[in-house]
Amino acid sequence: MKSLKWMFCLVVLLFFCVQVNAQQLTQKYNSFYNRTEFYNSTGRMVGYAKYNNFYDRMEYYDASGNLIKTEKQNNFYDRKDINDGNGNSQGYEKQNSFFNRTERYDENGNMKYTKKWNSFYERYDIYDANGNQVGYYKWNSFYDRWEFHKL
Repeated sequence: MKSLKWMFCLVVLLFFCVQVNAQQLTQKYNSFYNRTEFYNSTGRMVGYAKYNNFYDRMEYYDASGNLIKTEKQNNFYDRKDINDGNGNSQGYEKQNSFFNRTERYDENGNMKYTKKWNSFYERYDIYDANGNQVGYYKWNSFYDRWEFHKL
């Protein structure tokens, strides 16, 4: 009977440990290659981003070096246009100064998510179009990188 209680406590503890919010994505600047690299929770590089001075845009690549998307500042509309690897529009990102947040829209103009600075926790909170928090970005000063935590 005592071992059964011990086993039950062990299973509950194990279940709790699995349910704890785990780090989903990490990004770190690589000064040797002059790019920002993205890593998954196991430490494997899944992609990187690099600024292209010739086209005046940020380009995102997967780990194999294939172009995934590009971001370019559009000064006429005061927003950042986002395109896929083929140049097709994937939407845009715009700063909302009234609500003090950054909003991301899809190619049809529908809001996908918002990013807002949380000064109490010193992190960027990410909300979906309905206003529900889906995760946050937190600066890890020990590893000198941003980490995304999914809720």
